[in-house]
Amino acid sequence: MYTFIVNPNARTGLGRKVWNALEADLKKRNIDYQGFLTRYRSHATAITRKLLSENSRRTLIILGGDGTVNEVINGISDFEAVTLAYIPIGSSNDFARGMNLSSDPHTALAHILSPSRFTYLSVGTTEYGTHSRSFAVSSGFGFDAEVCCRIGRSRLKSFLNRLSLGKFSYVGIAVSSLLLQTPKRMTLTIDSEKSITFEKVYFAAAMNQKYEGGGFMFCPKANPADDFLDIIVAEGLPKLKILCLLPTAFFGKHTKVSGIHIYRCKSVVMDSEIPLPFHTDGEPLFRTRRIRISQNPQKIRFIMS
Repeated sequence: MYTFIVNPNARTGLGRKVWNALEADLKKRNIDYQGFLTRYRSHATAITRKLLSENSRRTLIILGGDGTVNEVINGISDFEAVTLAYIPIGSSNDFARGMNLSSDPHTALAHILSPSRFTYLSVGTTEYGTHSRSFAVSSGFGFDAEVCCRIGRSRLKSFLNRLSLGKFSYVGIAVSSLLLQTPKRMTLTIDSEKSITFEKVYFAAAMNQKYEGGGFMFCPKANPADDFLDIIVAEGLPKLKILCLLPTAFFGKHTKVSGIHIYRCKSVVMDSEIPLPFHTDGEPLFRTRRIRISQNPQKIRFIMS
């Protein structure tokens, strides 16, 4: 049996329309399936936990955006017991973009029902205080997390989603956030060995995928199957230069610029002089001075679609 976890509100209601069409296709094919629609924030996590408590070995198919993927993986305690698949319906779809998945829901469903290729994905973990949260795409500290917070409160994203331009909400809010931000002093400790202090950091992020923020290729060499995190730090740059760099980041051409630092590691601790917001997969969390980010030793079996 196939189990679908659906965010009907993804991309301002498109999720429900896509699910209705796919459900009709499933019934036409006489596919044995069950579908669960989320109703509130973190509901996908609760659904996943309940399903896996009843049967830990399942194939879970996610319909939604990066946030729905994040909620589902945070409901999984034994990654090696689960097979995942994904039909992207979100506004940014950085996970799908990084995995090179089909953007057509019916094509994606056909590939999932008759899989020809699998891969095994690493999952990142961000620890803050006594808590932790998993991520599939990225976890960031500072500016990019502030943007995620503002997007979550903004009406601009819903408006642009209706025009199929949702990814541009990140660009617009990023520009306005940048103009208001003051860079902070931050220390990174890489693999518990190498400590580096930066005086004027705009943001630091650990990338499991190449893309973040609706298509910015922040870490072009990031690979979710290679057991490493790619770390990007933006520091000491004039704001005007950052604004000029943002378009080049869509193509990964920013990495050679002075002030952009890229590292590869198994784990990183980020310490800020003052509490800063952080996010996992674009989902904003608390303000804190320290986060520790690492790769989970377990991997998830994933159906390529």
